[in-house]
Amino acid sequence: MISHEIQRSVAFYDVDSMGVMWHGNYVKLFEEARCALLSLINYDYVDMQKSGFAWPVVTLNVKYIRPVVFNQQIKIRAEILEYEHRLKIKYVIFDAQTNEKINVAETVQIAIDMSTHKTLFVSPQELFDKIKKYEETHNA
Repeated sequence: MISHEIQRSVAFYDVDSMGVMWHGNYVKLFEEARCALLSLINYDYVDMQKSGFAWPVVTLNVKYIRPVVFNQQIKIRAEILEYEHRLKIKYVIFDAQTNEKINVAETVQIAIDMSTHKTLFVSPQELFDKIKKYEETHNA
């Protein structure tokens, strides 16, 4: 499957009074990694909107394994697990120096036809085309 990794330093505004990243701020990291992954296949949120579809997140599952602290260097890997009927993405956050796993998560997004506001039960052809083109150019 297609995956992409980004690296970040944990900012002061992301930590709570105990000096660890507040649990809700992990969602921002998932969003950054997901945006980078979708840009990799040339189907970012602007492209989705231009093609007439919205892709809301309908499910988010997170498992917190270890805390993240201020100024810690972390890597966030996003990987497409499914795309035929929904867009399911897995995330793994690692310590950038030790490669120790910190957090795992998954999101599920569904396609909504913006002209009818109806949920699609099969992903739009545009997504299939973008993934096929990416795989042809990167698996050759």
